[in-house]
Amino acid sequence: MADESTQSIVVDAPPQDIMAVIADFPAYPQWANAMKKTEVLGEFEDGKAREVRFTLDAGPFKDVYTLAYEWAGDGLRVDWHLVKGQMQKTQKGRYLLTPEGDKTKVTYTLAVQLAVPMIGLFRRKAEKMIMDIALKELKRRVEAPNRA
Repeated sequence: MADESTQSIVVDAPPQDIMAVIADFPAYPQWANAMKKTEVLGEFEDGKAREVRFTLDAGPFKDVYTLAYEWAGDGLRVDWHLVKGQMQKTQKGRYLLTPEGDKTKVTYTLAVQLAVPMIGLFRRKAEKMIMDIALKELKRRVEAPNRA
């Protein structure tokens, strides 16, 4: 398994608002720039996604992949892992939400192993960029005054 990378950001919203955006996979193409298409393939009894197929186009990195999700009962954590992908051998990730008064600290952990070899330095730089963009786009979406 690849080394994990972790990044955090503070969002001006309660955890349930943030988790609602994270769990709304059909809306990802509206706010996650590299995400071109999402398709929920299966759901748990509570309606949360069990498996989701993503079509990603991040310039030189394009992929169609499926992730399986595990949602924590307290609504503060979601974990996922790769079921199948074209460019990825493995992917394991997590969002962990920590309430901080009226705000929430969002910690994003990601480990990706590509099917093609990549020098560790470039892989870590790519992971950092992906995580930085994902957290900033999530924050912007959650804090948007006209989000519906």
